Amino acid sequence: MKITFYGGARTVTGANYLLESGGTKLLIDCGLHQGSNYSEDLNFEPFPYSPKEINAVCVTHAHIDHIGRIPQLVKRGFLGSIYSTPPTMDMAEALLIDAEHILSEEAEKRELPPIYVIGDIVKTMGLWKKQLYHQKFIIGPFEVEFYDAGHVLGSSSIVIRADGKTIVFSGDLGNTHKPFLKPTEPIQELVDYALIESTYGGRIHEKIKERKNELERVIHETIRKNGVLLIPAFALERTQEMIFELNELVENKKIPNMPVFVDSPLAIKLTAVYEKYCRDPLYFNNETIDHVNNGDEIFDFPGLRFSLTQEESKSISRVPAPKVIIAGAGMSQGGRVLYHEKQYLGDERNTILFVGFQAKGSLGRLLVEKNPSVMIQGERIHVRAHIELIDGYSAHADQAQLVRWISLMKNSIKKTFIVQGEENESEALSKKIKDEFGCDTHIPSFGETVVL
Repeated sequence: MKITFYGGARTVTGANYLLESGGTKLLIDCGLHQGSNYSEDLNFEPFPYSPKEINAVCVTHAHIDHIGRIPQLVKRGFLGSIYSTPPTMDMAEALLIDAEHILSEEAEKRELPPIYVIGDIVKTMGLWKKQLYHQKFIIGPFEVEFYDAGHVLGSSSIVIRADGKTIVFSGDLGNTHKPFLKPTEPIQELVDYALIESTYGGRIHEKIKERKNELERVIHETIRKNGVLLIPAFALERTQEMIFELNELVENKKIPNMPVFVDSPLAIKLTAVYEKYCRDPLYFNNETIDHVNNGDEIFDFPGLRFSLTQEESKSISRVPAPKVIIAGAGMSQGGRVLYHEKQYLGDERNTILFVGFQAKGSLGRLLVEKNPSVMIQGERIHVRAHIELIDGYSAHADQAQLVRWISLMKNSIKKTFIVQGEENESEALSKKIKDEFGCDTHIPSFGETVVL
């Protein structure tokens, strides 16, 4: 086997790994490169391999930085099969259609053709196949098995066996303290090589246990100031977590009934997928399933309103404060949250609460770093609103959780590749793994090939 790193190398986004053996070429993920723009210039360049020669794609999860270039792969001639868990496939189409709209706008600004169109997404979904966790399947010389990564609904770590060796791709690993999903599944078999994500490779989530208390505190402060609480949230997982947490706070009378708006058509569609699987013990923990079976609508509560249309979105401004608005996108790189930020950032009574990773160069990162003013859609906005960050809601494992995951493989592993992190985070995790276990680690560069 040999592996080439075409994404996720010394950067968080754009996961794309080519595994080869005996003439079979298998991609693990094929994601969009993201940063200061929704889509970076690299996405508009040709693939560094021939899409026609790729036999199959295995998908770890539905985030766009892991699936966002698959329709482009199909457009360029890929005709193989795409494999993922059922929830990942169910969510992928909505996420890709949403991305296509944004990508077409960015292509127009660059005066370039779009990287794919809706027809390419339709072809892509025709090639997609569902695989359950631990339902082994064969692609040429490769035996493939999905494990629950605990990151988002249906997320996987992928174990691949060939040529007498075993390699595992972590995908994105989940934060241990998820409110409703099952935790990250340990991989306790003999593994020779591992790719491990490092988004939070140098950090510890300090407020994991206190995060709901922190959310409650921020809401009460917003009510006291008669302000607006705006939460930029990723449509996949973070929005559903926020709804779930707010549901519990309302039901337990920790916060008063107040208007809570989910202003993201994509998040509304994905929440329906969560509702579809919320009784399935493959994905949801027993406590949540018990709640659902006892009649608890875990993604609904008094005061919650879904704003599907643009008219419904615009009408939010007419609802008096205090109120909560959950809007996409999570790093303020597009979507309806920009409209709300333009409206509410200039008022000190309001709070913008970030509950996820903010990439370098993103508007969210600029706000978290307390820049006094920011540009939004060509307009200079002075920041007077209070900016809050609750790291504990990250869907990513922190350093301690990453080290715990790799520790189960320490007796057999020959090399650990540190991927999907900014360089300082990857270096911190690399050092930690070396110090703890004496394991050989390597931070690959873009385009680097390693023979296993």
